[in-house]
Amino acid sequence: MPTLLQYSSPAAAAFSSHSLQLIRSITSISPPPPCSLAALSLFCRRPSNPLTGNFLFSRMERFWSGSGITRNKAMVEQLQSYGVIRSKRVAEVMEKIDRALFVPEGTPPYVDSPMPIGYNATISAPHMHATCLQLLEENLRPGMHALDIGSGTGYLTACFAMMVGPQGRAVGVEHIPELVESSVESIRKSAAAPLLKEGALSVHVGDGRLGWPEFAPYDAIHVGAAASEIPKALIDQLKPGGRMVIPVGNIFQDLKVVEKKMDCSVSIRTETSVRYVPLTSRDAQLRGS
Repeated sequence: MPTLLQYSSPAAAAFSSHSLQLIRSITSISPPPPCSLAALSLFCRRPSNPLTGNFLFSRMERFWSGSGITRNKAMVEQLQSYGVIRSKRVAEVMEKIDRALFVPEGTPPYVDSPMPIGYNATISAPHMHATCLQLLEENLRPGMHALDIGSGTGYLTACFAMMVGPQGRAVGVEHIPELVESSVESIRKSAAAPLLKEGALSVHVGDGRLGWPEFAPYDAIHVGAAASEIPKALIDQLKPGGRMVIPVGNIFQDLKVVEKKMDCSVSIRTETSVRYVPLTSRDAQLRGS
């Protein structure tokens, strides 16, 4: 059976392998029972609403992340145990920035699943945050500049700020003013609060497709919504030697890794298949179109 998707979570890949074995055993029965075919159809169905993360296996990942995790550190340890977090720096920053401060009240914060945050936006699943931090780690050294497009709750912007430190600059851009306001309040409660106060971290209302030229060029750019094509403004604002991670596509989406070489040439590769909300105008987002 050909592989249709790459998996951003090793746990999802492992679970998928087990599931494929189950599917083979079901489909090897001749004729297959109707209930087995119904179960197979349900398993393979795509969700009707876009979610931020590796969408096909979002339900399965709940088996390994578990709703019983009640501490931020335990969530990080779980991601480490499945190989999603591989570096000490990523583990440390995700331990310091408590995800519970950035999810809607009453929502289980440590379940490995994307969650709605209002305004037709979501906060990514923890494994996707970890994946993007891993991909950008070398471009989030102290003193570097990082740009977070579609910053939403501000969680990843806060992580960037902690990694680049007070001599660096972390910038979030979000076009929903209410989300900007709530994200700043969340950051003020987090370990990144001093960086916000000192001005090393800032969140702005704006069209993320245009980037944020004021603090360009950026060593790291993260885009938290899927673009139909990579915006030229973001490539222009990427520093030579810099890296951008951005989901690209409409129905079918891939997480792209964009690197600008020192001669300003650009290379693009695919990291994994994903499903994100679209990178669009504020009005289109609020309409849900």
